[in-house]
Amino acid sequence: MALKAGRRVRLAEDLELAGAVTPAGGSPADADTGAAGSLSLYLAAGIEGTVERVDEHRDRPQSREVREYVRLKSLLDDFGHQMPPGSRKQLEEQVGSLEPAWTAHQEQQRRPTVRVRFDNGFVLDGAHEELFASA
Repeated sequence: MALKAGRRVRLAEDLELAGAVTPAGGSPADADTGAAGSLSLYLAAGIEGTVERVDEHRDRPQSREVREYVRLKSLLDDFGHQMPPGSRKQLEEQVGSLEPAWTAHQEQQRRPTVRVRFDNGFVLDGAHEELFASA
């Protein structure tokens, strides 16, 4: 299901959210203040809300492994046919060892996240759209 801003959704499964608490608009450094702490929050399946924003993440930063994969794969594609067999084999092995990082990066690029404001006032930001069903 492709979510769009303004669409009504229902949480499809129970969620447990755990971690540091910071004031709204605060930074992680604010977690050391007296007003912040650590907690767990449970959201029950079936609560409804409205999609406020969809983030496509097409410009997600590349890790060092992903950049190296792109560089070596380009080298192999452009010049591999001219390389000595031993060098080409070594390059193919390097590309192969970096392929899982590349595949994971590609999958993340295709997984949009959403910001949903639930009817009870809670806001869930950065959630993957498969957590929701149409309301």
